[in-house]
Amino acid sequence: MNTLDLGLIGNCRTSALVDRAGAIVWWCYPYFDSDPLCCALLEPTAEGPPFGMIDVIFEGATLESQHYEANSAILVTAFADASGNAIEIVDFAPRFELHGRMFSPSMLVRIIRCKAGRPRIAIRVRPAASYGERRAVPRAGAHHVSYAGAAQAMRLTTDASISAIVDERSFFLHDSVTLLMGPDETVDGSPAEIGRAFYENTRRFWQRWARNLAVPFEWQDVVIRAAITLKLNAFEDTGAIVAAVTTSIPEAQNSGRNWDYRHCWLRDAYFVVNALNRLGATSTMEQYLDYILNIIADTRDAPLQPVYGIRREALLEETTAPALAGYRGMGPVRVGNLAYLQIQNDVFGAAILASTHAFFDERLQRPADHRIFGDLERLGEQAVLNYDVPDAGIWELRGVKRVHTFSSIMCWAACDRLAAIARRLELHARADYWTAQAQTIHGVICKLAWHAGLGSFVSTFGGDRLDASLLLMVELQFLQPDDPRFAGTVTAIETHLRRGDFLLRYDEEDDFGLPETAFLVCTLWWIQALAQMGQKERARELFTQVLSRRNHLGLLAEDVASETGELWGNFPQTYSMVGLIQCAMRLSISWDDAF
Repeated sequence: MNTLDLGLIGNCRTSALVDRAGAIVWWCYPYFDSDPLCCALLEPTAEGPPFGMIDVIFEGATLESQHYEANSAILVTAFADASGNAIEIVDFAPRFELHGRMFSPSMLVRIIRCKAGRPRIAIRVRPAASYGERRAVPRAGAHHVSYAGAAQAMRLTTDASISAIVDERSFFLHDSVTLLMGPDETVDGSPAEIGRAFYENTRRFWQRWARNLAVPFEWQDVVIRAAITLKLNAFEDTGAIVAAVTTSIPEAQNSGRNWDYRHCWLRDAYFVVNALNRLGATSTMEQYLDYILNIIADTRDAPLQPVYGIRREALLEETTAPALAGYRGMGPVRVGNLAYLQIQNDVFGAAILASTHAFFDERLQRPADHRIFGDLERLGEQAVLNYDVPDAGIWELRGVKRVHTFSSIMCWAACDRLAAIARRLELHARADYWTAQAQTIHGVICKLAWHAGLGSFVSTFGGDRLDASLLLMVELQFLQPDDPRFAGTVTAIETHLRRGDFLLRYDEEDDFGLPETAFLVCTLWWIQALAQMGQKERARELFTQVLSRRNHLGLLAEDVASETGELWGNFPQTYSMVGLIQCAMRLSISWDDAF
């Protein structure tokens, strides 16, 4: 049975998921949103032997360990049998500087090493095509096998026996074999030498990258793993940041809440950029700023969408992949996402918030300037026009539109940050203008989103329900931490949305019924809110509970079943990994107090 006990490998161009059996069960090739060559995670239904994976058969062996090499995106899976034979599988995607620029091809490298005895293994390479409709067709050469049928053919170059791979015959592993899997092009050099060089350079890159992170004193391993995971979800070619590398992992068992997250939500990307900035990793922000500014130029007078494709595609038509049964057979499997058609008025704030640091951070190679401020002002004017207009809200309710408090707060944040940027640029008249707009919106929200009976802000203007996004009112600087209205809101959210040690997003029925699983980032927002209110010990206890729900490699999905602790939803979820960083940074003791 498939689980989310998976490891993520990648290089900011392509990415894959490896299970505890050492099988590559998800690999969209050549890019994050491409047709998956490996799709066993979503269970192809075509007749015949199983396919959609790349794995190693080592009869009689059991898993010894699976771990990332220290501070890297290199995954190592080790097996041994009762006779003392042992192997390890090293998986990664090459990423390092070469000839003055980043070398990160759409390629995976798998090195299978003999660690003890005379292990006898077989290698199965069974890529799929057309979202699991059929197996890709192999064509063997002298030292490679090409697999055709997908939009772009993949070539496996190896120093293993080609016939053994094509026929899937077992052989003795004497030292090691290397598999280079990527573009259907000739590889210049021996696979072993190339694989070794790629491995050493990639390890050096990630360890140097991690060494430059400004980590807290406590939970350093948590923060570093989360930061690397977020970096792997950034598509370096354009600056886009995907919400997750998977599609259609259901939010709960048989819920039908199956969505394609291989796209860039402006809101999610803001949280990622903000988290990495706090750690000192600024390059992702610079690249994402380019992405945002190009989208602003693309849209001209068209409304800003909540989500775009990784190459800035505006159309993300939603279809299903009938040849894939889905995670544990729980379809449908969706490709594309109709959220691009929704009105979500928080997007104006998300885009401006993600860009604000660029006006203040003097480390940047290309600091933002007056021209970029002018582009962002266009979004600010949209925020002013739409802060009290009904929308689908942060939780993307299909078929329901209301004036959502979170969307209004993000519109306020857009104006508030534009005022700050204008002051930075010494544009005093514009600073006064945006300050006045922010004050107006703030007053309206405080009047129409406050529920005196509940002693709390509520999720919609004039409503009486709550949702977890209200926990961000201090994080977004809409309220001060000691504001009694914030304390009342946190208490009300706990009363209505708490399930054990976790929080639901909301507790009202939507298009798919009542939510069943807890949204992990909401629990992490709750923990942040408690810390902001001075309840650090309670927050630390709850944070420990969330940490215990990570998989064995330190990764989180979108949701958790509060009763069983099982992970659900697309994986690994950037929202969740951001929350880990934010909570660790806020809750850790300082370096000065550590000794």
